[in-house]
Amino acid sequence: MVQKNQTWDNPRCKILRAMQEARPTSRKLCLMCKGGRLLCGQSYCPLLQKLSIQMPIKARLSEELFGPSQSVFVGWQNYPNVFVGPMVSLDEQKTPLLDNPGMWYGKNFDEIIEMRSLLVRSKQGHSIFERNPFVDEIQEIALSVRPVDLETRFQKKPSISISFSSISQPMGPSGLLKDLKIVDNPKIPRKVDSLVSDDLRASEAMYELYQSDYDVYYLTNILSAGTLGFRKKRKMVPTRWSITAVDDIICKQLMKEVREFPMLNEFRVYTNTYLENHFDILLMPGSWEFEQFEAWAPKTLWTQGYNEPTIIEEHEGYCGRSDYAIKEGGGYYAGRIGVAEALHEMRRQAKAVVFREIYDSYIMPVGVWEVRENVRKAFSNPPKKFNTLGEALADIKPRLFNPLEQYLCKSEILCQRRLTEFF
Repeated sequence: MVQKNQTWDNPRCKILRAMQEARPTSRKLCLMCKGGRLLCGQSYCPLLQKLSIQMPIKARLSEELFGPSQSVFVGWQNYPNVFVGPMVSLDEQKTPLLDNPGMWYGKNFDEIIEMRSLLVRSKQGHSIFERNPFVDEIQEIALSVRPVDLETRFQKKPSISISFSSISQPMGPSGLLKDLKIVDNPKIPRKVDSLVSDDLRASEAMYELYQSDYDVYYLTNILSAGTLGFRKKRKMVPTRWSITAVDDIICKQLMKEVREFPMLNEFRVYTNTYLENHFDILLMPGSWEFEQFEAWAPKTLWTQGYNEPTIIEEHEGYCGRSDYAIKEGGGYYAGRIGVAEALHEMRRQAKAVVFREIYDSYIMPVGVWEVRENVRKAFSNPPKKFNTLGEALADIKPRLFNPLEQYLCKSEILCQRRLTEFF
C-alpha cells in the first residue's frame, strides 16, 4: 500500500528532508511548525505540552497561598543582594518528591516539568549577610526534614513561566512575597541542630552530616540557607552555586579516603542511559585520576552552529584540581562525586574516565542532578570486567556515537599510549 502522507521518518519532499537537518527544536523551526507538524521530530510539541501542564496550575495560583514547604531557593542575580524565599507546594501529597531529585530517577521530561510547576517560588530581596526574622524562618524551613506548613501572602498573584538552568532544576511559578508565617513545627534532627549550633567549618559539618546519610540535596538546601560555617562568617549561598559547592566539598573528603585504598586490579566498565544522556564509565588500575568527556550531538539547542559532534574534556590528577572546571561546569562535579562515592563504597582507588554523550533529543536542561543520578545508577548496575584496556575500550566503542579515536586523542589519562595498543 502506497503511503499518501509523508512523515518525519519517511519524508517525500525536499523541504521536509532539509528540515530534518535542523533537529531538534530551534526558534526558526518552531515558527514554521507552530506545533502542528512536529517538524522537530518529537512525538509531541514540547511547547504545547508545557502549556497543557501549566494552564491547570495557573488557575490554582492566588495572592494568598497555604501549603507545605521543604526547601528554599536563593537567587544569584545582583549578588550579594539576591532574592530568597521558600518553595511552596501546591500538592501536599507530592511535596517530599517535588524538590528532591534523588527520587526523580526514571521520570521523563513532562513529569519533571509538572513536578516543578507545582512548586511556587516565593521571594524577597535580601543581602546574603542579613540576619533577621525572615531569614531565621527560611533557615528553619531548610533544616527541617519534613515539610513545614506555611501561610504566604504575595504582592500580586504569582506568575507561571517555567525557566530552565543547566545547573539547578527547572523553576515553576514565582512571586514577590509580602508576608510569610510558619504555622507548623519544623522537625530538625538533634544531630543537625547540634552541628549547626557548633562553631565549625562548613565543610566539616557538611561531611559529618553526609556520613550520617544526609544526601547532597539536603546539604545543598541548608548551605544555601546560610546555616553552616563559623557563626560570624555565615551567609546565604545562591542555590546554583551551593549545588556545585556541595558536590566539590563532599567529593574532596571522599577522595582523601579513596587515595588510601588499595588499587583496583582489573578494568571495569559501567554504563547507563537516562533522559537522553548516555554514560560509559571506565575504571582502570592505578592511583586516583579523573577525566570526564561531554560529547554533544550537533544541532541541539546548544550546538545549533555545529555540523559535527562537539567533545569537551576536563580532568584532574592524583592531587585533584584547584581551578574551576569551567568547560563543563557543574556537570563535572556531579559526575566526579558519583564516581568517588562508588569507589569509596568499593574501598578501592582507580583511574576513572567518564564518557558522557548528550543526544540531540535532549530537548531541555533539567539540572546537573541528572548527571549525578545517571552515574549513581550506572554503578548500581553490574560491571563488565576485563583484563586489558584494549578489551574494555572495545566494549565501550559500539555504544558511542562519536568515534572512540576522537576521545583518545583528547584524553589526558589515555593519551600516553599508542592508539594501536587499544585494539
